[in-house]
Amino acid sequence: MSVEETSWSNSAMTSTDHGKHSPPPAVLGALRCSLCDNPVALVDHTLRCESGHSFDVARQGYVNLLHARIPAGTADTTDMVAARVAFLEAGHYAPLADAVAESVAGSEGLIVDAGAGTGYYLARALDAAPDAVGLALDVSAVALKRAARAHPRLGAAVWNLWEAWPVASDSASVILNVFAPRNGPEFHRVLRADGVLVVAAPNPGHLGELASLVDMLTVDDRKEERLDATLSEFFKLDAREDRTRKVTLSPSEIREVIRMGPSAHHLHREGRLDQLERISEPVDVTTSFTVSVYRPVPR
Repeated sequence: MSVEETSWSNSAMTSTDHGKHSPPPAVLGALRCSLCDNPVALVDHTLRCESGHSFDVARQGYVNLLHARIPAGTADTTDMVAARVAFLEAGHYAPLADAVAESVAGSEGLIVDAGAGTGYYLARALDAAPDAVGLALDVSAVALKRAARAHPRLGAAVWNLWEAWPVASDSASVILNVFAPRNGPEFHRVLRADGVLVVAAPNPGHLGELASLVDMLTVDDRKEERLDATLSEFFKLDAREDRTRKVTLSPSEIREVIRMGPSAHHLHREGRLDQLERISEPVDVTTSFTVSVYRPVPR
């Protein structure tokens, strides 16, 4: 049952009411109550299900569907999000965004970005798919404040990707997963039989030149092999493309790229912050990514 089919959806408010932004109707139709799995509708800027559960839509347009605390060090912080916004705006990861967008160009229906962060890659995908709408899922409310406004055809919901998603089965034509946790069973459940899963991951050697400057997390040499093994029960590989190039990062950009990733959770240890602050010269750095496209195996 979609939002339009509920008898009480007629009172749903538009995205301009009270100066607030709301998820697109097609996104609302795919969302489910995270407590009882019933469809939800927008009433007075609150998502409500027929069982009486409700979730307020924040002024920025995202909705928090979580009903349990998450472990410390899991979600992106305000500082991490600020660093990511600044770094991505410089365009150093634009080739990756281009590759993701090219993989879904012309898609229709719902594109779910699992681990969307600030919505940078999902917005680029929606630009390449004018007949699609997007749902950004991420555990960081701070990041989704930006994601919810990253594109006019985008809605955002706070959720822990390792849990069963509050999203209808067979509702997505595309699932994006860029540097984020991979929940194969939920990817498969939510994705339509004719849909595609697009996974972007860093390659060994990505940002490798920075390892001599700051003690940071590195990419496993067997990450691609482990990626395929993790998804093999539910998906088959359809296409794969590498994007590798050299970029010159200023000292501030080096600090941003390290502060925006998982290494940021460990910078307070063993003098890493001091190492980061001592960087004073530009560095030529390798950026290297793999974009893999998968098709779901029959259920």
